[in-house]
Amino acid sequence: MIILDSSALSALAAGHPRLHRIVDAALHSPFQHLLVPVLCLVEAEIKDEGAAHAVLALPSLEFEPLDAGTAVVVATMVRDGYGGQDVAHAIAASLPTPVRPQQHLILTARAELYPPGIVTVDIDDPRLEP
Repeated sequence: MIILDSSALSALAAGHPRLHRIVDAALHSPFQHLLVPVLCLVEAEIKDEGAAHAVLALPSLEFEPLDAGTAVVVATMVRDGYGGQDVAHAIAASLPTPVRPQQHLILTARAELYPPGIVTVDIDDPRLEP
């Protein structure tokens, strides 16, 4: 599972070629899933009007809802200084759960926002070429 944070969503909505290739590859692969935490979608739309509509039009993305349990985790992380609500939701979505037992990587243009131990990959990393 690959998680797209708000910076990656803004870049995707703006036409970032490497991200569009990743989305296209995910569409044609039964194994690669792209997950969007809804608070990242909110933040991308706040910063870049129309970003949410552009992202919602892409068929290969799954959206991670903010349920009550995750809301408490996100609030705790924000209060403890792990960043804004979007960053905290991306972190929460990346952590192992009984349903998804592995930690997942976060595609981002702002890796410096994430604490040590959270796996991030820059959206311009050349290893992302399909």
